[in-house]
Amino acid sequence: MPSVGISSIYSGYSVAAGVTGNIFAFVLFVSPIPTFRRILRNKSTEQFSGLPYIYSLLNCLITLWYGMPLVSPGIILVATVNSVGAVFQLIYVSIFISYAEKAIKLKIAGLLIAVFLVFLAIVFTSMEVFDSNGRRLFVGYLSVASLISMFASPLFIIKLVIKTRSIEFMPFYLSLSTFLMSLSFLAYGMFKDDPFIYVPNGIGTLLGIAQLMLYSYYSTKSGEVSRQPLIDSFA
Repeated sequence: MPSVGISSIYSGYSVAAGVTGNIFAFVLFVSPIPTFRRILRNKSTEQFSGLPYIYSLLNCLITLWYGMPLVSPGIILVATVNSVGAVFQLIYVSIFISYAEKAIKLKIAGLLIAVFLVFLAIVFTSMEVFDSNGRRLFVGYLSVASLISMFASPLFIIKLVIKTRSIEFMPFYLSLSTFLMSLSFLAYGMFKDDPFIYVPNGIGTLLGIAQLMLYSYYSTKSGEVSRQPLIDSFA
């Protein structure tokens, strides 16, 4: 009986951590909205890049598939957050394609098709080639690789802050949301005993701490207030 009680407590904590992670992830998903308002207003993508949203879409789709019961039973909150993320990224990419110059439009449209083809290939391979355990490992490793590759954006921002000694392009609330989302899913992965969740989010948590420490150091040093995120480089 005590073990049942402990299991229930752990289950409750894991749900709370997963729901919290979903909430903070939503904050990150809506962060590029000012960029796309500008694109819609000016009817031009200007110098913004569509690649971060393409990469984010692929990342969301792979991680969404990893969270599905057919692959990893019991972590549906991973699927929910990434399904929402995939919808947002698809909307952003569609808007970008609509207002980009012809050459860029064709490039991003081609990459969008490639993303869906890669995703379908992953789904087909995981279902047809692997058994249930092998499927989870196959998609899990792909998910971790995809998530770690997304850390290029925070590393770029950290490097930029150190180089310029300025926090202008590292908004506090965006950094805080990134940290809290990673921390929440780190806890979720620990409660679920799933290294494919807690390892990449552990790295994300460390990067989030680094961003907050840099923000604290350089805001105190220079008295600056960050104005806008690098929303063309971070999705």
